Amino acid sequence: MSAGLFGLLDDIAVLAKLAAASVDDVGAAAGRASVKAAGVVVDDTAVTPQYVQGVAAERELPIIKQIAIGSLRNKLLFILPAALLLSQFAPDWVLPVILIAGGTYLAFEGAEKIWERLSGHVEEQQQLATEIGPAQERTMIAGAVRTDFILSAEIMVIALDEVSDEGFVARAVILWVVAVGITALVYGVVALIVKMDDAGLRLTQRSSTLAQRVGRNLVAAMPRLLAVISVVGIAAMTWVGGHILLVQLDELGVTGPYDLVHHLEEGVHDALGAVGGVAGWLVNTALSAVVGLLVGAVVVTVAHLLPSRRAHAAH
Repeated sequence: MSAGLFGLLDDIAVLAKLAAASVDDVGAAAGRASVKAAGVVVDDTAVTPQYVQGVAAERELPIIKQIAIGSLRNKLLFILPAALLLSQFAPDWVLPVILIAGGTYLAFEGAEKIWERLSGHVEEQQQLATEIGPAQERTMIAGAVRTDFILSAEIMVIALDEVSDEGFVARAVILWVVAVGITALVYGVVALIVKMDDAGLRLTQRSSTLAQRVGRNLVAAMPRLLAVISVVGIAAMTWVGGHILLVQLDELGVTGPYDLVHHLEEGVHDALGAVGGVAGWLVNTALSAVVGLLVGAVVVTVAHLLPSRRAHAAH
């Protein structure tokens, strides 16, 4: 009996090791998938603080919480099941086409934000920002959750593309981890950002001179931080959008653009020795951003400028 018991314990130990290895594999795969979606994550983080501008300080965290819940609902209840079904039953060309649509949207978003800055629309929106009431708050949250749906779909599809060779159950678990982890990361960072000035104000009320100095610096840094995040978000949208377009067009057989970028990247990598890896990545990133900006500019022209010109001509 003791031999049987020890044999059973050995079997349990083996199963435990396999389970631990599976957990490690899931964690590693989720990490790779999250890194692939990092550009969209930065975009999501950069976009969300804009929704609490003009909101009373005590309502900022509740609003962020509601948007986060809506984001998690988007990912787990709608996007995750649809992504798994597509990956299981749809033809191989469907996922690249969806990614191309998402990359085009990201490129459009980046180019549109640049156009708004150049045309002065951002300043107009900032001047019109006022403290909002409950009805406007509900409308704003609904709009934020709708915008998040598009960004979340792009995050999940990019993550799915990274783990498409895994089994169905493994894909489901990995995407669940990615959904929960990225949502917690994005909205945790957003909460820290929007409350940074409040923390600074509290520090300025302390008796300590050092605390007061730190508090004043935090308050003063808040507008600059938001400006930097906004710029990084725009850059991330154009770069990630362009890179998605290059890679997925290559997957569909349109190899020319990707081959050109890859050839230039390899040339820089080979020419610069020790720093060639970083320089090559920068070349790839810059050219991807150019592609994203060009594609986004075309979509912005079609979506905004042409309709306005037709309306002006009609008058």
